[in-house]
Amino acid sequence: MIIRNYLSIIGFALVWIACSTQETPKDATLESDESSLDIIAYYSGSGSNITDYPIDKLNQIIYSFMHLKGNQLAIDNAEDSISLLQITALKKQYPDLKVLVSLGGWGGCETCSSVFSKDENRKAFATSVVKVLKNYHADGIDLDWEYPAIEGFPGHEFKPEDKQNFTALVKALRMAMGDEYELSFAAGGFDKFLIESVEWDQVMPLFNRVNLMSYDLINGFSTETGHHTALYSNASQKVSTDYAIQFLDSIGVPLHKIIIGAAFYARVWENVSAENNGLYQSGKFLKGISYPNLDSMLSAENSFKTYWDSTTMAPYAYNQRLGQFATYDSPKSLAAKVQYAKDKKLGGIMFWELRNDKRQNGLLDAIYSAVYE
Repeated sequence: MIIRNYLSIIGFALVWIACSTQETPKDATLESDESSLDIIAYYSGSGSNITDYPIDKLNQIIYSFMHLKGNQLAIDNAEDSISLLQITALKKQYPDLKVLVSLGGWGGCETCSSVFSKDENRKAFATSVVKVLKNYHADGIDLDWEYPAIEGFPGHEFKPEDKQNFTALVKALRMAMGDEYELSFAAGGFDKFLIESVEWDQVMPLFNRVNLMSYDLINGFSTETGHHTALYSNASQKVSTDYAIQFLDSIGVPLHKIIIGAAFYARVWENVSAENNGLYQSGKFLKGISYPNLDSMLSAENSFKTYWDSTTMAPYAYNQRLGQFATYDSPKSLAAKVQYAKDKKLGGIMFWELRNDKRQNGLLDAIYSAVYE
């Protein structure tokens, strides 16, 4: 009995030591060569259709979106569950491919502020994430909370302390996940997010990468047109990919951990005057158009004229007859973004989303060609 008690005490002590000495990794690093560029796709479609696209040109797929159910990471339905299994199964054919799951999305993080305000909820969530990753053979999670501490989707709760709670959430996730899994997040590319939402110095050592949403910079709430995914700023438009990169670089965010974003869709405004071919004019947001439909929708037959802004390195189109303005990414603007990422030694380029691309000769092909030219 004495020996049994002694062994029990030793066993308890060893467990206690193991737990008490476990530390959050000081720096999560990318497994890929820092001199290369990763190509990352968000994807919200069916697992049965994803092979219609050139998967061999991707380093990572982020399956979008999963949501909170209480304080747990939850997949929404059986169809999504099957899709995720189909997507992770692609790793057998493409062994270098990584598949992450994403939490949230626009309108998909309604309870994030309240749930993640409590330590026990953050720990429970982190535990549930590891369970999901193991069950579905996924490689990590991307946090797409839009947005901590600032207004995002209309009506969703936000509060100043979200900023610190986001840091605590990231620490809980990294503690639960260890170094085995990847951890990333989607970041807004505009001032308010960059300054008010994230404690960059505390979270970036724990993240493998940050996916900078350098699109929707002129969003659907804007009453003035502009380039929604501009590479550079100009006198009329401060927000751009380069503007955000300069800010992040100035506060010490490692450039090789930053992934810049591309838009596989256009944003269209109506009631736009012809001055400056509709650029930087008042208007009302009308709709989005996926890339496969751009050629026909923005054609000369439909009275659109296309233009290239050599300062921002962004295309746009205007229809004087309808008073409509469109802003988007093109193969030319994506080539410029890829060259920018190479010059700045960034981590790569991501896009929203694969389902918005052509099956062949699409924007993913353009990105791939620019990366490996």
